[in-house]
Amino acid sequence: MDTGLSGKKVIVFGGASGIGQAVVRAFRSEEAEVFVADLEPGDETSSAKVDISDLAEVTTVVNQIGDKQGGIDHVVCAAAKGSGKFGFPFWNLEPGDWKSVLEVSLIGSVNVAHACQPWLCEGGNDGKTLLYFTSVAGQIGSQTDPPYSAAKAGVINFTQCAAKDFAAYGVRVNALSPGMVKTDLNESVWASSQQGIPEENRLSYEDWADLKIKSIAPLARWQEPEEFGAMAVYLASFHAKNITGQIINIDGGQVMKG
Repeated sequence: MDTGLSGKKVIVFGGASGIGQAVVRAFRSEEAEVFVADLEPGDETSSAKVDISDLAEVTTVVNQIGDKQGGIDHVVCAAAKGSGKFGFPFWNLEPGDWKSVLEVSLIGSVNVAHACQPWLCEGGNDGKTLLYFTSVAGQIGSQTDPPYSAAKAGVINFTQCAAKDFAAYGVRVNALSPGMVKTDLNESVWASSQQGIPEENRLSYEDWADLKIKSIAPLARWQEPEEFGAMAVYLASFHAKNITGQIINIDGGQVMKG
């Protein structure tokens, strides 16, 4: 399928690992020019180190990338942070555990939009996009990590607000909502869930994950990072020209909406 993305300029925040890295690979397979912005960009040559909770830092990096690439066509924000603690019940956490999660996962998403807005709106170039990553946790009040769930719920709402504001410029804004994906963040949820359990009763990550996915997803299987890369490419393509303000779940049927 021709996506029309060859030569397009793309920034992927959080693109050095996990789902973000799969998104980078997917865009590059369409011959797009992709720049990775990440807190730990690793050995990626087309990359920059950035903390998305710092607006000034995000703005500087975005402007440097835009100048270097000669513009920005598509922006993906896949960066996020959990509390690192098991939040059931919620008072297992302290209010202070919320701050950094909200600053990265929610305020960071807003910072990305502010920094990229001039580049996305310039020239009246119809067809540019902004894509966020949320989570089914932000739709169901997941008790696993309340700060993360609340932050992702905020991203869902902001996605819809931004979609309305950007629409006059022909810029589309959507979000992808993962269910269960085997990433470092997901494994940290398992680790925190086993705290306080006697060692002989603790579940291995594989056993914990297998039980959880079978209990919450009708299809009873994990989602793969490549699925999100494929959907990200589709949403950036001209085939999705009338899709905006949507939260698209790839979750094995965990959340079904009419």
